Amino acid sequence: MALIYWILIFSLLGGVLSVLAASIFLILPDGWRNRLLPHFVSFAIGALLGAAFLALLPHALSGPAGIDPHRLGMTILIGILVFFLLEKLLLWRHCHSDHCEGHQDHGKPALASMVIVGDGLHNFVDGILIASAFITDVELGIVTALAVAAHEIPQEIGDFALLLHSGMSRKRAFFYNIGSSLTTVIGAVLAWYSLSDLQHILPYVLVLAASSFIYIAVADLIPGLHQRTRLRETLKQLSFISIGVVVIYIAHATLHS
Repeated sequence: MALIYWILIFSLLGGVLSVLAASIFLILPDGWRNRLLPHFVSFAIGALLGAAFLALLPHALSGPAGIDPHRLGMTILIGILVFFLLEKLLLWRHCHSDHCEGHQDHGKPALASMVIVGDGLHNFVDGILIASAFITDVELGIVTALAVAAHEIPQEIGDFALLLHSGMSRKRAFFYNIGSSLTTVIGAVLAWYSLSDLQHILPYVLVLAASSFIYIAVADLIPGLHQRTRLRETLKQLSFISIGVVVIYIAHATLHS
């Protein structure tokens, strides 16, 4: 199969299919949804960290001869700081619950617009990361797309909840989320055409992807887990984080075998 088709299929998986999965999740009874969502978030943490440390970073470090590992480390640091600033500017916002403090001071129309624009930008960057990984290695692309899909599902659930809170109907919120998710494909296609002949910068793109995953997991998702402090809840969180890591490890090892 031509590489561009792999990129299109898995960018759709990371974008549109995650919206569909989130919309199905939203029709569950409130009790079920409230019980399952923390487990999805914990699993996403494990998948993101597994993809960053077990797939993206090793591939970047084993890139073309002459790549300076110190420059790659600096790229990771810069990436984390950039994602921090973007989130501060409300251009990169990950909401994983029905209430998001970062939006509480805005009116409902502004809230809806911010969610749609922020989600579209985030999905666009996800598409670039997925395509960059596929250009490096098909197996790495698949693992990266799986990690993206894992964290997109709880994010899309939060976005749905915010759009509904802003006064949108379920149908309208669904179509807005589908529209913003298509920017994943746009980002992937643009990256395919712009990065295919720039193999020497791909290791830096991969470590930027890793820094994105690390930032999302550590800064966005893990703090929410600390709201549940009981030992039983902590053990559940560790279990689902571990499952996320193991799934990425098995997928990576199987695809490379």
